Amino acid sequence: MSTATTEGRATRPRADALRNRERIVTAAREMFVELGPDVPLDEVARRAGVGNATLYRNFPDRAALVHEVVLSVMRRTTARVEEAAAAEADPFAALVRFAHAAADERIGALCPVLSGAFDKDHPELLAEGHRLEASVQGLVERAQTAGRLRPDVAVGDLMVALSQLTRPLPGTGCLDMDRFVHRHLQLLLDGLEAPARSELPGAPATLEDLRTAP
Repeated sequence: MSTATTEGRATRPRADALRNRERIVTAAREMFVELGPDVPLDEVARRAGVGNATLYRNFPDRAALVHEVVLSVMRRTTARVEEAAAAEADPFAALVRFAHAAADERIGALCPVLSGAFDKDHPELLAEGHRLEASVQGLVERAQTAGRLRPDVAVGDLMVALSQLTRPLPGTGCLDMDRFVHRHLQLLLDGLEAPARSELPGAPATLEDLRTAP
């Protein structure tokens, strides 16, 4: 048997294991959005198409799975910033493109996950969080420097709005509100474009404001 064949067979289980892990994280992210952070882990395994043993082999407890879901969402959201910046020459158009892509990630629906029991100060999460913040901050600053984004807003204003618009409203009567997210988001984005048509009350929301919020 050739060395290449042996190596190919040796790496196949590794590839399968990585695919299983990705399926688990994707399923967990979807179910956290739909049902909240307390969804039974055996239901996550079922949606991912893996056995419970496979799930627990990858994630020994809920905190480990939440860690990976949060990390995945931050990485995906940072990628949306980079994609928008590369696709749009107009910095405000890039900001709009990113905002709609971030809405599709349903970042607000994952807010309850962040209040759960996991290590929010894990170095991996902190590093990815700083990378995400820097990328969004850069997008906002470029739009303001170009005179396309009103000067009396900050990156925190955008992130708060995205979180609020993409977080499901409580109550069974509000289950179908998601279909209005992009419509209402565009109304918000139109209000961010320069020149400003009104004076905003209060001060711009910065990233530091969001970090120190109770």
